[in-house]
Amino acid sequence: MRDYDAVTAFLGEWGRFQRLVFFLLSASIVPNGFNGMSAVFLAGTPEHRCAVPGGANLSGEWRNASIPLELREGRAAPSRCRRYRLAALANFSALGLRPGSDVELGSLEQEPCLDGWEYSRDVYRSTIVTEWNLVCEDDWKAPLTTSLFFVGVLIGSFISGQLSDRIIPESPRWLISQGRYKEAEVIIRKAAKINGVPAPAVLFDTAEMQDSKPQQQQKAILLDLFRTRNIATITIMSLLLWFFTSVGYFGLSLSTPNWHGNAYINCFLSAVIEVPAYVIAWLLLRSLPRRYSLSGTLFLGGGVVLFIQLVPADFNVLSVGLVMLGKFGITAAFSMLYVYNVELYPTLVRNMAVGATSTASRLGSIIAPYFVYLGAYDRFLPYILMGSLTVLIGILTLFLPESHGNPLPENFEQMLKVKCFRNGQQTTGIRNSKKNSKILITPL
Repeated sequence: MRDYDAVTAFLGEWGRFQRLVFFLLSASIVPNGFNGMSAVFLAGTPEHRCAVPGGANLSGEWRNASIPLELREGRAAPSRCRRYRLAALANFSALGLRPGSDVELGSLEQEPCLDGWEYSRDVYRSTIVTEWNLVCEDDWKAPLTTSLFFVGVLIGSFISGQLSDRIIPESPRWLISQGRYKEAEVIIRKAAKINGVPAPAVLFDTAEMQDSKPQQQQKAILLDLFRTRNIATITIMSLLLWFFTSVGYFGLSLSTPNWHGNAYINCFLSAVIEVPAYVIAWLLLRSLPRRYSLSGTLFLGGGVVLFIQLVPADFNVLSVGLVMLGKFGITAAFSMLYVYNVELYPTLVRNMAVGATSTASRLGSIIAPYFVYLGAYDRFLPYILMGSLTVLIGILTLFLPESHGNPLPENFEQMLKVKCFRNGQQTTGIRNSKKNSKILITPL
């Protein structure tokens, strides 16, 4: 059968129909963005300290001294999870003793926040953390709640996809691979009408349909993504690539309240930096090899995030700048994954492969809150882990086959081989045709 691109060449590359489908696909993603990033504020943790009840019979001086100080980020700050034992403070207050002069505070017994917490309202009026007291011994529940939130986003994405299928036309390429020529022809002729171009009287002749019958009888299942060693390697590497890129992207996005400065401004800057990232990704996809573009942006994103730990504590603006640059690199890589992943798989399993890798991405977003949570133990630990993993998958990307300049594969025989650095050989793509069989040598 003729190549699909040749059959539909009369439509043009960027007509009104293609722009309409692009707009509808983009519009279907917008609600997911609002839902996903709302967790930055819904699950924000404000400054907090132990509450001291009004009936504690403490003088003003003892009430002010009831919270012990602890060293946090190089300076003394009130403890978030401990207070001095109120019963002892009440006795000292009744005896007229003064804290610090008559009583050494460092020797006093401490207790947990038995009466709850006082939360700062400077940044957040209310979050799930303040409503459910997900701090101190229960602080692990905050990332768990955020993870469950992303599980809801995953389910919402599935429902959104089902609804968009009712509005956005099915892929004619996929319909042809399933032998549903009449449905594909209806969509193609509708596209021609919208684009204002005449369609050929005959799109698919009987000989072509008979020629492709054996291929149409194939039914794709999930195991087809692992049917050969080459395909299984590409699939496993793609799953890891999507998973860890998503961890880096959502990890940096969710950590914006922990940056120096106003949380809302930081979140705005984190969103704005994605605009040039998408533009750069688009330019790279147009002219440069996929593997090097993707690997380069991952190295950029992961490398600068790793450098954050080397920035002195007083250089807060530089730290924020590095995080923004890291977000730029990872966002550019994330956007290129969608194009690259589509180009690796044949039509028969392309949607299935995109679905599987997208699921791996959502699993990464579910795990990402726990990376941010590690900042409670060491403020640089999340950046070290995310940066290291991002650089690692940047190296992994170099082993994937190059798809730039190659037509989309129609069957498994046309899939490019995984790059091997040991012998530096070129890869071979085998394209079968009933009338003509030839071997194409594709340099990687």
